[in-house]
Amino acid sequence: MILVTGATGFIGKALQREMLARKIQARAAIRNPLSDDHQLLNVCAVGDIGPYTDWRVALRDVHAVIHTAGRAHMLNDQSIDPLAAFREVNTAGTLQLARQAAEMNVKRFVFLSSIGVNGVESITPFKESDLVKPIEPYAISKLEAEEGLLEIAKKTNMEVVIIRPPLVYGPNAPGNFARLVDAVRRGLPLPLGSVTRNRRTLVGLDNLVDLVMICLQHPDAANQVFLAGDGEDVSTADLLRKIALAFHVPTRLMPCPLVLLELVAGAVGKKAMVNRLCGSLQIDIVKSRSLLGWSPPNSLDQGLQKLAAVKTI
Repeated sequence: MILVTGATGFIGKALQREMLARKIQARAAIRNPLSDDHQLLNVCAVGDIGPYTDWRVALRDVHAVIHTAGRAHMLNDQSIDPLAAFREVNTAGTLQLARQAAEMNVKRFVFLSSIGVNGVESITPFKESDLVKPIEPYAISKLEAEEGLLEIAKKTNMEVVIIRPPLVYGPNAPGNFARLVDAVRRGLPLPLGSVTRNRRTLVGLDNLVDLVMICLQHPDAANQVFLAGDGEDVSTADLLRKIALAFHVPTRLMPCPLVLLELVAGAVGKKAMVNRLCGSLQIDIVKSRSLLGWSPPNSLDQGLQKLAAVKTI
């Protein structure tokens, strides 16, 4: 039995579908009981995630855990202390689950972390061996969870696998990517035509799920950190053109100078968003390829085509 946390989320739902297709027994850990029309076959409600969550019922007869649940990025975080709020769920909540999992003889714990642990912008492609440089509270809480998990692995028989994905795209993806797709589909003019020199790595939902499934069982994945990605990098302008091509709509990109973009973004409080769009974040997935024999099953173009096929149904 495999326990999937965050099973009603974007990644968790995809993992559930994949395990159902492979006929793998899985249990979905969710916050609240669902109505009778839910699609998950084996569900356990655990309440809010934090340092005192009792996972023992959900962990019964479980040999592996995929932990995707957590407090995610918030564009307008109203918390008095955002770092403390992230730590409550992403650090303390994760380690509470891991300790109880180890006590109940779970063999492997796969943790979905974040490329933000490496940093927010790359000069050369990020690698697992790089010094970590988390800047945002979310990424700091993820790094602290990683460190705690590896300590638990040293002291117990439970193996830990850590995966750091960048932006994950696919049908019903949340956040800024969904906003970009919507803007392209609607034919809105976007002032990003000059953003051609940056390079960003994304990971398609299907590619990430495939990597997670390999990390569940590959013997060489034990107690390792892996970076996820599609294996190709694009500029922001090229990404928008690819999205438009997938949806068969014209691209409307305006060649606005980057300096002007940054000035306007700073004036309206969107500087961080523009920095993500205009900066580089490249990921080296050589370790995943060599140690696990993994290759992303879908290219970026194929992933976008799948997204468009779902969106246009």
